[in-house]
Amino acid sequence: MTGNIEQRIYALARRYNGVYLINNEKNQELLNASTDLDTDMLLDVDEAEELMDEFFREFNVNRGSFNIKIYYPDEPFSWNPFKKTAPVPVPDFTISMLIESARAGKWLFD
Repeated sequence: MTGNIEQRIYALARRYNGVYLINNEKNQELLNASTDLDTDMLLDVDEAEELMDEFFREFNVNRGSFNIKIYYPDEPFSWNPFKKTAPVPVPDFTISMLIESARAGKWLFD
């Protein structure tokens, strides 16, 4: 059963990983538990939110206080194009978090 959950989560993540005109099989095969949805898969906030909505629905996981803004905060805005803004630190947002939460039946990372 545990392996089945993991395989289903990888299948879900693959649907959002590299939707290009030509399917990049190499990137599809590189998914693992430490793959980060933001930095490795390069999902934008809308794609990540869609993936998570599908994750909660498909795996019957209680959302709890899950908030996508924790992992994709609003970036500071400046009218000055020459002003450099410091990157906003965000926590990891990995496939292993989805696997652990699916096993527990609730989002474990608040």
